[in-house]
Amino acid sequence: MHDEPWAHVHDPDEERLAKLTIELNNPDHDYYHYEIIELTTVGIDIGSSTSHLMFSSITLQRVQEMHSSRYVVVDRQTLYKSPILLTPYTHDNLINTEQLERFVAESYAEAGFEPQDVDSGAIILTGEAIKRRNAHAIADIFADQAGKFVCASAGHNLESVLAANGSGSVKLSRNPRRTVLNVDIGGGTTKFALVQGGRIQHTAALNVGGRLVATEGDGVVTRIEDAAHTTADSIGVPLTLGERLPDEHRTAIADALAECLLDVIQGRPRSELTQALLLTADMPRDMAFEALVFSGGVSEYVYNNETQEFGDLAIDLAAAVRRKMEEHALPAPVQPAAERIRATVIGASQFTVQLSGNTLSISDPSLLPYRNVPVLISRLPEDREVQPEEVAELVAEAFERQDLVEGEQQVALAFEWDGLPRYAQIRKIADGIASAVPRSLANGAPLMLVFTGDFAKLVGDTITKDMGIPNPVISIDNLFLQEFDFIDIGEMIYPARVVPVVVKSLLFPEIEKQTAEVLD
Repeated sequence: MHDEPWAHVHDPDEERLAKLTIELNNPDHDYYHYEIIELTTVGIDIGSSTSHLMFSSITLQRVQEMHSSRYVVVDRQTLYKSPILLTPYTHDNLINTEQLERFVAESYAEAGFEPQDVDSGAIILTGEAIKRRNAHAIADIFADQAGKFVCASAGHNLESVLAANGSGSVKLSRNPRRTVLNVDIGGGTTKFALVQGGRIQHTAALNVGGRLVATEGDGVVTRIEDAAHTTADSIGVPLTLGERLPDEHRTAIADALAECLLDVIQGRPRSELTQALLLTADMPRDMAFEALVFSGGVSEYVYNNETQEFGDLAIDLAAAVRRKMEEHALPAPVQPAAERIRATVIGASQFTVQLSGNTLSISDPSLLPYRNVPVLISRLPEDREVQPEEVAELVAEAFERQDLVEGEQQVALAFEWDGLPRYAQIRKIADGIASAVPRSLANGAPLMLVFTGDFAKLVGDTITKDMGIPNPVISIDNLFLQEFDFIDIGEMIYPARVVPVVVKSLLFPEIEKQTAEVLD
């Protein structure tokens, strides 16, 4: 439990706890399957440079505190790690779906799993891979084949979070309590995550990676990403497809990219190149941290764990990072990573799933699963009684913030509220929700609700039973969300009657053009 970013409790009733432990350790006991949920999960990471997958076993336990009941992860076990595949591309700059499908199928067979054995997990397309024109199609193919509920998602902020968890930075920040900066240097992007006491405070991404330029043979350039052109142009270095990249030019490009990383790590004023390569909002300039951890494929070279050359900039970029770390005083000492190149796939396999438990209300479980549902968050006041018109106004503002029109697509209305669950108050919240979505109710769309506290069943049952609204209701709770999240809701797990939920930032950019030059 101490490895989780959310709240946990210590039960003072030792006698009750001892009895409960006996029951929970006995799978033959009826109580076991209501209090303990065991999931087989898969994480599939399709990145700019490499692709790999991992199977894990996740154990979640229901923890009761006051009127709250939520499931927390109490154990994780790695079941299988696939070989690492260089992400295959076709000559027209698309990801080679046939090779990827074959690789995933072979990994499933080697691990001894069938698609139906998988309960949950995530496919993460990262870095430059998400810019390929067939990224959507790849995700859909694997989502259909990789298991009954595997979400397909990608994105810089999500990958930052997964890498920080998989690398061990989140755990490192807890004991002793401190602030850790995780720097995940991949093939196409570098992701930053500032973690304080187990909670990720800030994330950001730069278009800096070890495979922005790919070469073959005698150093002949076979692929150039846009960021490599931007970097080469900024330092006056020629970079041309089909021509050899001299060692001094390779070093110069790597050195320029490393300077951008140091801009962020050291909190220096951002150069024009750093600004140009930012893919997200910037990290705070004044951030302070006590430890620095590297992950991602390039980190294997940074930590001197890998020496093989793969026809890219990875070795040169790592050497430049090490050199600059020696030349400049770092804000904090570098700590070893629990995982490096596998950090993101471990995060995808072991840190994506939340459960909504026994206080949910789902009028028709056959509607599940749902994928890629945008979350609209409303924060309700807790110091007074909330009126229906307030709820409706907050929901309308949430639609407006995301430029969505009520009734045009499926959304999840999320509510941050921890007030007293008196019926009069619950009814007013339900009335406000109903009045906020007239078009959705009129066209028969499911009403999807998410609560941070244990109110999903109360509100859901009020809407269906007391108010008599005929629309299907999917009301879940005990989730940790933020603005612009998306959620996947999986099929119900029996007998515990819980649903697995993957919370993610969704992140397929609408790119219809070539984003790299490729040698035919």
